[in-house]
Amino acid sequence: MLGLKLPTDPRWVNIVERNIEEILTDHAYCEQKAASNAISMIIQYPHFPDLVEAMVAISQEEMEHFGMVHQKMMERGMNLGFERKDPYVNDLAEYLRKNKSGGPKASHFVNQMLFAAMIEARSCERFKLLSEEINDDDLREFYRSLMESEARHYTTFLSFARKYAEGIDVDARWQEFLAFEASLMEKYGKTETMHG
Repeated sequence: MLGLKLPTDPRWVNIVERNIEEILTDHAYCEQKAASNAISMIIQYPHFPDLVEAMVAISQEEMEHFGMVHQKMMERGMNLGFERKDPYVNDLAEYLRKNKSGGPKASHFVNQMLFAAMIEARSCERFKLLSEEINDDDLREFYRSLMESEARHYTTFLSFARKYAEGIDVDARWQEFLAFEASLMEKYGKTETMHG
């Protein structure tokens, strides 16, 4: 369903298990950044009422997830560390900055939607892997519970890209982006971060 071209190596879970505090901190900030991104879209696109409504819901849900991750950390006697850089996200953004075919406004909008969709898709795939492979029953259940919302967010962003594309072949651009992301993933999956 997600369309990702290169699955995460299951051995990534073994890396995660060596430093649960690190993955939870990184995950918490991923949720916070996703909420900020949704709020940013409200500010940029107030003329799309359906998008505004969807972004309000997503921003609220992402902050709720941030709170859930933070609570999970406190239950384990862990502290939320400082935000980490996310090279994966930077690499995706850099690729899209170079891909601006179509009208500038429409292209920027489509790229923003595809960017968010890709991050949600990879997060969903990682949550699924954690829900199946991690040797921690509590976290296994926790990631299973979050997986569906990531998939829902992924489809939401893709549907808005298609709806407001203004002459851009969104599906072709999405397939190209998926191919790029697969090539990118060859260097990731080696650290205890949600996308790394």
